[in-house]
Amino acid sequence: MSTLFDAAAEEKRRAFAPLADRMRPQTFDELVGQQDLVGEGKPLRNLIKSDRMPSIILWGPPGTGKTTIAKLIAAETASEFAELSAVSSGIQEVRVVVKRAEEQLGYTGRRTMLFIDEIHRFNKAQQDAFLPHVERGIIILIGATTENPSFEVNSALLSRCKVFVLNRLEDVDVVRVLKQALVDRERGLGARNIIVDDGVYSALVRIADGDARSALNALELSVNASVKEKDGSIHLTIEALKTALQRTQYRYDKNGEEHYNIISALHKSLRGSDENAALYWLVRMLESGEDPLYVARRLTRFASEDVGLADPKALEQAVACYQACHHIGMPECGVILAQCATYLARSQKSVTVYRAYNKALEDVRNLPNLPVPLHIRNAPTSLMKGLGYGKGYKYNPDFEGPVDQDYLPEQLKGRKYFDG
Repeated sequence: MSTLFDAAAEEKRRAFAPLADRMRPQTFDELVGQQDLVGEGKPLRNLIKSDRMPSIILWGPPGTGKTTIAKLIAAETASEFAELSAVSSGIQEVRVVVKRAEEQLGYTGRRTMLFIDEIHRFNKAQQDAFLPHVERGIIILIGATTENPSFEVNSALLSRCKVFVLNRLEDVDVVRVLKQALVDRERGLGARNIIVDDGVYSALVRIADGDARSALNALELSVNASVKEKDGSIHLTIEALKTALQRTQYRYDKNGEEHYNIISALHKSLRGSDENAALYWLVRMLESGEDPLYVARRLTRFASEDVGLADPKALEQAVACYQACHHIGMPECGVILAQCATYLARSQKSVTVYRAYNKALEDVRNLPNLPVPLHIRNAPTSLMKGLGYGKGYKYNPDFEGPVDQDYLPEQLKGRKYFDG
């Protein structure tokens, strides 16, 4: 049972909590973004309302609402709520929570909802510890991860969970979060009389890159570092933002045009085999605070789109570059990105696969449900064989040279996508 002392302590904690924590949505109506999941009538919202939550994995970039959604689910269901962080918890902590969950279920009939932040950081043995308790219904597991659960969550545990994908917030969503914080007088900065210059929202959006927490942290730091005017107001300008965040080399504009101009310049320099220009634009991006993994993703795409089969090793270089950047981060990975960019710029180029993919994509979108020809269908049962599945298929290794056999649907017979 909470006491007046507990309430007072919590109120003090909230007063000193970061802005992002204070502004955490208290209801789904306050939540910005992810409406495809939690909007009225959407799958996750329906599960919550019916109080029939399965174990789930919330997969998405940082600052997109994974922890918030977990807390809101707990608040709107009849389950107990427990929380662990995979960074600081181990099997012993898991056992304690499970034991309490078993007792709670036995005494009150209420299941326990266990939220595991960064579940991908648990090793195989730790993840295995959840399996029997999830399977028996002792706990409802909610795991949050920024990594692909197909690779980072055990297949046995993953098969018992429904995966929901969260997307990075749109720029308009980040601006909405910032404006809410600036007008909210109780939890936000509304009582501080802050005047925001044109371009500040665009700058904060650029810094955040779809991460609401990052945007609010940057806003709070900039406001706290600004000097009050004589009338007590705080004038938040682009210069004040640069000074507070130590990002003086940033060039901002309302539409983020410079950001996209530099990305375009890097891509076109690589395509034009100009390694010197590519290095210049690469370093410009990194020194402006660009996420190195974003750059690595663009290089990986380029390795397939523009270099392609002219040098298949280019994709190996780009993937290795991404993995190295993921492991060591900035500033150490800057030279790895430079090596990859130089290799790609100096590689021979071929767009045949890229063009072939787009041609096939056009056919798939225009004719999405063409039937698989009977002779190349799988026929594992006698019924399917009786219907003609697999009949007349020519097993290529039994023939010398090319086999006269069609593999495309009848409507696309003879279609050529690859021009190589």
